[in-house]
Amino acid sequence: MIVQNRLEPPAQPFAALRKMSAQIGRDPMLVQAAGGNTSVKHGDVMWIKASGTLLADAVAKDIFVPVDLPDMQKALQANEPRADRPAEFLIPGSSQLRPSIETSLHAVFSQAVVVHVHCVHTLAHAILENRETLLAQRLEGFEWALVPYAKPGANLARIVRGLLEENPKIDVIILGNHGLIVAGDSVEETHQLLNKVHEKLAISPNADAKVDLVGLQSLASGSAYELPYYLPLHQLALDEKRVQQAIFGSLYPDHVIFCGIAATALNPNETLDQAAQRVVATGAPPPVFVIVPECGVLMRKDASSGAIALMRCLTDVLSRVSVDAELIYLSTEQNLELLDWDAEKYRQALNAK
Repeated sequence: MIVQNRLEPPAQPFAALRKMSAQIGRDPMLVQAAGGNTSVKHGDVMWIKASGTLLADAVAKDIFVPVDLPDMQKALQANEPRADRPAEFLIPGSSQLRPSIETSLHAVFSQAVVVHVHCVHTLAHAILENRETLLAQRLEGFEWALVPYAKPGANLARIVRGLLEENPKIDVIILGNHGLIVAGDSVEETHQLLNKVHEKLAISPNADAKVDLVGLQSLASGSAYELPYYLPLHQLALDEKRVQQAIFGSLYPDHVIFCGIAATALNPNETLDQAAQRVVATGAPPPVFVIVPECGVLMRKDASSGAIALMRCLTDVLSRVSVDAELIYLSTEQNLELLDWDAEKYRQALNAK
């Protein structure tokens, strides 16, 4: 009788998983900062990306941890609170890292390989009021389902599990205001499916408008802000309707985690310091970036790599959405539960540099 070594990942699929994970992790159109996760099941163990690690590091570093798959599935089925504490399912003696906060989401799929990304093209559909109609047109021929926004964790996993029980053929899940999940029986099959969905949902960005770099540099002089590295970010400021889309609210979880709720725009005759003080007065930290209407965008000099990645994501998403589109935003309650979530504080701390 061969006894499975639960601390040893399966050689072939694991090597392929690491390679694919690193590839998609380097593509900002699929993954930003510590977002996204991948997994492979082997016997009664599921190897999944650790919380706060980067998919881009999948080949260079040990970012995957083993969890007890049957125990996680049992906890989900019994509605046990511990299903929302993935660290409790870590195989003893395996790692000091915590499993992804979305471990339960991977556990509900029968397929061996699961990939979850925050695909820009998916988000550009998943934030729209008419998303179901548009997705049905784009994803004709796929076995897919749309799940309205729910906080990442066991509750979301149970919702997805219910859909999979109704239709076991589903291998594509669009998470409203969140992202994309694809599943398959091999790494190659799952990667191909990811690419197909990504291509089907592809949207070209709107044309760029002219940026007032001189005015921005003058405004930033002597402040805690500077010009961003990603020049398309300025497009958030160059259409009044686009500015309103950005500042009205938050469109997906990782923006809240890394950039705070919504975005901040400079009011007429307001300085950057005054804008920052206005935000701080609400109990929030100074904004990591400020939209200067009709000029461009400035970001804090001490912005983390995660914040910079999510600034770019907002631009990449909104540049693929009509300025007249009706958008779905996270509610105040949904924003606050993300900011007051210990699991997200842990992930952000690991990704703070």
